[in-house]
Amino acid sequence: MQISVVIPSYNRRHTLERALRSVFEQTSAVDEIILVDDGSSDGSSDMVKREFPRVNVLCQPNLGVSAARNRGITSARFEWIALLDSDDSWMPRKIELIREAQQQHPEFVLYHSDEIWVRRGVRVNPKLKHRKSGGWIFKSCLPLCAISPSASVISKSTLQSLGMFDEKLPACEDCDLWLRLCHQFPVHYIDQALITKYGGHDDQLSQQYTAMDRFRIHALHRLLKTATLRPDYYRAAEATLLDKLDILINGAVKHHNQALLDEFIQLRNSWCRPSDQVAQC
Repeated sequence: MQISVVIPSYNRRHTLERALRSVFEQTSAVDEIILVDDGSSDGSSDMVKREFPRVNVLCQPNLGVSAARNRGITSARFEWIALLDSDDSWMPRKIELIREAQQQHPEFVLYHSDEIWVRRGVRVNPKLKHRKSGGWIFKSCLPLCAISPSASVISKSTLQSLGMFDEKLPACEDCDLWLRLCHQFPVHYIDQALITKYGGHDDQLSQQYTAMDRFRIHALHRLLKTATLRPDYYRAAEATLLDKLDILINGAVKHHNQALLDEFIQLRNSWCRPSDQVAQC
């Protein structure tokens, strides 16, 4: 199992060194490390070239995390892509255990694991709804992200067949990809915390956008319109879409967000349930 690591980064010099050291401290070395500097102005790429000369640094204008990941994936020389966000880090045995899992269960196209959460320097316990799992997890992907990018190692050919990350989504692009992947493939889960996710900082995407579910709504809407889902998956995705729309519309009313309200009332009113051929919106 030859692995290329892809790390997108935008002005993350303050966390990038920690992320890269966690890659170099693996008990089983990766085969390639690609950093995609997405238009940083903080000297990130110069620091990496100086301190980590083995890293292949690719620079581009600021096009967003999806474009940065996609460029790294496209440039990767090996079939297996290990994603790592520049504000996260890996446990030392992550790659070793992923390789063991792939050797024992070679039929999977994605391997992922449990994680530790640290928010503003304090470890926090995820809620039950955030519990990770393996197998056919499509329904678990509907309400929220069921896989962390930094925990995943994915087949490059599978990513390419899926169209990779949607560069039009400014956030929740990972949730969108998991929806497109998990209705077609089961995934393998390692029940150990192999990454640390750091949250609560100002440059985190979830801190930059209000009503994050609006991006999940767009992903669900497109999936329902374009993908061939088995009947129970379709019903579950449709129910989740309508529930999220109702919640977002109520929130837009409460916060007097007319633009958001207009956008999603139109979507809610236009949604027709093909299952019973009646528009009940």
